[in-house]
Amino acid sequence: MDIFLQQLINGLVLGSVYALVALGYTMVYGILELINFAHGEITMMGAMVSLAVIGALALAAPGLPGGVILLAGLAVAIPVCMALGMLIERVAYRPLRNAPRLAPLITAIGVSIILQNIAMLIWGKQYIPFPPILPQGHHEILGATISDTQIAILALAVLIMAALILVVQKSRLGRAMRATAQSRQVASLMGVDVNRVIASTFIIGSALAAIAGVMVSAYYGLAHYYMGFLLGLKAFSAAVLGGIGNLGGAMLGGLLLGLIESFGAGYIGDLTGGFLGSHYQDVFAFFVLIAVLVFRPSGLLGARVVERA
Repeated sequence: MDIFLQQLINGLVLGSVYALVALGYTMVYGILELINFAHGEITMMGAMVSLAVIGALALAAPGLPGGVILLAGLAVAIPVCMALGMLIERVAYRPLRNAPRLAPLITAIGVSIILQNIAMLIWGKQYIPFPPILPQGHHEILGATISDTQIAILALAVLIMAALILVVQKSRLGRAMRATAQSRQVASLMGVDVNRVIASTFIIGSALAAIAGVMVSAYYGLAHYYMGFLLGLKAFSAAVLGGIGNLGGAMLGGLLLGLIESFGAGYIGDLTGGFLGSHYQDVFAFFVLIAVLVFRPSGLLGARVVERA
């Protein structure tokens, strides 16, 4: 039971990070029917920028509380990623909005590679460690252990996802986003500034990605210029698993993928008689994803994207 609870805690923490990144994918797809494959690299940029600020402050002012240093890193990383997301939408995607779908897809892959190389030139190829500024306390729950960092990640992810749902469902911007997702042409005729709504979607998704990047680097204790590729791939898979274009589906898919990966790492050895080890957790997660999509191609909650004439 203690192993089960431990894997459950690890899966929920990991899944909450996947859910935050998956929300960026599903928001953009719901409005533009575009897969922004550069979104994982924006997450990576958030981690790298925040670590640069955190590392500099930790050396310059070692007496500052760890929470203040972390907030300073977030305060820089979030605007940088928001500006980056807005720039990518304006320069790379908006001119191709009416082009064949293959063109923006190739552009998204190209932007992803460009961001990887920019990060490599700035920070190098080495892994960047996360400074020990956070509390290292641990708490036991029925034999399982949860750290203060894991509690903070879970709490922050729940608050952010709840706030996003409120914004989309209750705010004027949220109504404009839902109208644009239904039909850009009709929304424009009704007085909605479609370009502003789309840019706002990229900005919000990039802010979530920045926070998720800081969470990942704090959880694993390091960051790397290539970390966004696999993280983005998993988050995109989570969005597809839950039903891309559906906010609730992205959250559910992220949590499920995190749980599948965690339980796969814990039990895959027993299930295969020792043939496969815990390092095959990614294979196990994607195998379950494929199995689900074979029987339900639209994802668990289906896609709420209306086919446009």
